[in-house]
This record gives sequence, structure tokens and C-alpha cells, in this order.
Amino acid sequence: MQVVILAGGFGTRLSEETEKTPKPMVTIGEIPILLHIMNYYASFGHTHFTIALGYKGEVIKDFFKNLNVRYSDLSINLGKGNIEILRATKIMDWKIDLIDTGLNTQTGGRILKLEKFLDDVFMLTYGDGLSNVDLNELLEHHRKSGKTATVTAVRPPARFGSLLMDGDLVTSFSEKRPQDAGWINGGYFCMTKNILTMIDDESYSLESLPMEKLVSRTELSAYRHEGFWQGMDTIRDRQLLEELWASNNAPWLIREGLK
Repeated sequence: MQVVILAGGFGTRLSEETEKTPKPMVTIGEIPILLHIMNYYASFGHTHFTIALGYKGEVIKDFFKNLNVRYSDLSINLGKGNIEILRATKIMDWKIDLIDTGLNTQTGGRILKLEKFLDDVFMLTYGDGLSNVDLNELLEHHRKSGKTATVTAVRPPARFGSLLMDGDLVTSFSEKRPQDAGWINGGYFCMTKNILTMIDDESYSLESLPMEKLVSRTELSAYRHEGFWQGMDTIRDRQLLEELWASNNAPWLIREGLK
């Protein structure tokens, strides 16, 4: 199954890290979060990736262009400018399409600009969120639904305690639980190419009019995921993911390929 990854945003809420690098290349355990995401999909057998580039897309291109070289033995003749690969290490058998979709293009517009590269049915996610969603079950749910798109619904991480008050008197104080916060868009979509009929131009955000159109036409299905999900919008989010990785307790790590 083709996996489309939206990796072109500015990452302004993570500006401490994204001034010189695109958000999908911000690292978790010295590995770009983009590679964590791709490794997760690959662990389910999905190894054809189409990455929609924008802000500092050349950084992502350079990373993948040189990935095998990083893990190979080289002989470099500085005088002649020759580089010989002595022993190549084939680390990933993936097909990766890196497509420039514009600097200021919105998420829906990026999908529109990928039109000629898209399969009839594809999976889609953002370049800044990790989860342990069962991709086999997600895909089966989408196929059974017969809808244009399926979104993975997740519980947002709990961050604040809950207070109930009667005037100035606190009558209840409790830790906020994720299940108290309802459901949010966790990314990890399945879609048919019909989604393109909902997007007029590059100014369309996927999360606004296209989703509203799908809902009004009863063409958007939800797959509920009660397990781990964590976006990386802030330094605090990144630190949390770093801690999980460092403790060998990363829920999204299915295989040992990134270690």
C-alpha cells in the first residue's frame, strides 16, 4: 500500500528546532521522526512512500540520497575527487518518492499536487506524529466501510487536572484522563483518490473544507484507536518521545531496524 506523508509545513510551534531543519527531520534518539514513522509503516509491509515536501525539502532529499552511503564503507581519493563504495550496506528496501509541493501550500493542496503520483487507494499521515495503531485493522476497517476516507480517531494526551467548583469552593479535584477529552484527528488515514474532488486548489487545508465535505456526504469513517498516540508540536512533546525512546519503552517500535 502506498503511504503518503505530508512533510512540508513550517513547524512554527517547534521553532527552536525547525529554524534550520524541517520538522519531520527533528530527531528522536538521533533518528529523524520521519524515519520512525516510515519504519512503523514498513513493519506492516508498506514500503512505497510518497513524501510531500515544502519547507526545507532539500534537507529531506539530501538525507535519503545519502542514507545508504552513511552506512557503507568508503574509499575517498581527495586528489582525484573519487568516492568508491567498498562495502554497501542495504539497510532498507523501500521506494521513496520525494515530491516538491510548494512552500506555502496547505495540507489539502499538497495532496492535490500529488495527483499524478497517487494510487487509487493510499494511506496518509503527517510527518510529526507517532502511534502504535494497528495498520492492518485500520486498512480492513477502511475497506469494509466503503467510504472515501477513514481517519484514525485518538484520545489526546492528558495534560491538566480537572476542577469542579461551587462559587469559590473546589468541590472536585481529579487528574484528567485521556478518555475525558473525547476524540481527535490522529492522522493515519486511508483514502481513495476521490478525495481530490474535494480539493479545489493549493489553499485548501485537508482538515477544513475537504473533511467537511466528506462529513456532509457521509463519506468519512472513523477508526477508533485507544492505544498510544503522540504528536510532536512542542519541545515538551519531543522530550516525552525522547524519554520513551531512551527508556526502551517506545510503543511505536515494532522491529529493531532503527536501533
